[in-house]
Amino acid sequence: MQINGFSKLSKKDKIDWLLNNYLKNSPEAKDILLQYWHNDQDLQDLHDGFIENTLTNFYLPYGVAPNFLIDGQHYAIPMVVEESSVVAAASKAAKFWSTKGGFKTQIIDTVKIGHVHFKYEGATADLIQFFRKNRQAILASVNELQFNMQQRGGGIKDLNLIDKTSDIPNYYQLEFKFDTADAMGANFINSVLEQAAETLNYLATLELTEPLHVIMSILSNYTPDCRVKVEVSCPVKDLSTNEMDGQTYAEKFISAIEIAEKEPFRAVTHNKGIMNGIDAVAIATGNDFRAVEANAHAYASSTGRYTSLSHAKIENDRFIFWIDLPLAVGTVGGITAIHPLARFSLQLLQNPSAKQLMSIIATAGLAQNFAAINSLITSGIQKGHMKMHLNNLLNFLNATDDEREKAMDYFSDKKVSFNALKKLLQR
Repeated sequence: MQINGFSKLSKKDKIDWLLNNYLKNSPEAKDILLQYWHNDQDLQDLHDGFIENTLTNFYLPYGVAPNFLIDGQHYAIPMVVEESSVVAAASKAAKFWSTKGGFKTQIIDTVKIGHVHFKYEGATADLIQFFRKNRQAILASVNELQFNMQQRGGGIKDLNLIDKTSDIPNYYQLEFKFDTADAMGANFINSVLEQAAETLNYLATLELTEPLHVIMSILSNYTPDCRVKVEVSCPVKDLSTNEMDGQTYAEKFISAIEIAEKEPFRAVTHNKGIMNGIDAVAIATGNDFRAVEANAHAYASSTGRYTSLSHAKIENDRFIFWIDLPLAVGTVGGITAIHPLARFSLQLLQNPSAKQLMSIIATAGLAQNFAAINSLITSGIQKGHMKMHLNNLLNFLNATDDEREKAMDYFSDKKVSFNALKKLLQR
């Protein structure tokens, strides 16, 4: 069903049109949309303005994982996620490592990258000479755009001409490297790149004899030089459990990591678990979790084979477990400044800088990964996960309060399954 001017309709008229054309005027469907509107109209107007063609709000649970000790500072980390056991697992891992010195972090670098993509039909040597002559003019043309960023300690850090003609005929890049201070910096970077492209095109028409065509100007969400490392360690003997001694536990844990390092089928699921923690904090703080995801997975593939983002070893009778990944996030600008819960999250985290937030988010990923591997090599992943999922199953089956209480008691020492729960409720 085609419609012109849908974006110009009121929210009520948008809903009515959808109901008339796709939902058979279902009153239940309309009630679902309306029940998630905010009673506070100002707050609803704020949310309506985040995207286009807004109908209602889609809620996800906002939880908190306490007991994190990161670089000697205590945190309760906000997490927005719909998957059962993620928050509980992160909290359990945080508590475990808080008694063993906590998480230690290192910011490796904060460089972000953007490109002006263009084609030049002349000789590469001529283009190189042209670039060397005009490099400073291109940089000067964006000075006004980067003035405020420079005042905050950021700005352009480097500019280079990249020859990509071996990949695509006549294809080159102007590669800019940036430090965007506490901002994620996408708008700043893209503005600089577009102005640089205009300058490049103008100078080329004056000085080059062969055609130069700008294709596009855009930041890259792949930031291999904007990286953070997080590590935990303890004596091997401190890993002893009721089921196995510390040495056996550590060796089994390391074997599980080694499998993820070598086997892509396992690595994808392994890294997905890491991103359970990372994405949840990125969303809670108003950061772009899709860019964070793409960045991490590209890095995991950077050797030409998809591999684990986390690693483990035994060294001098100490168990060492760490993660090293690119992570470009911000604490100012964008939705972080206008979404009330994003602002609250940053306040809860004691108003971190972008570097501190990198450390916090990566720590959540490592904690989540530790909890998952711990479950896999001991009781199995389903025991804890399905107990957390039991409440969702009870809701799906419309269990009464009495049935809910009896089910919780029944499964206290048993594995949860949908069929077992259904049979229990039927009895």
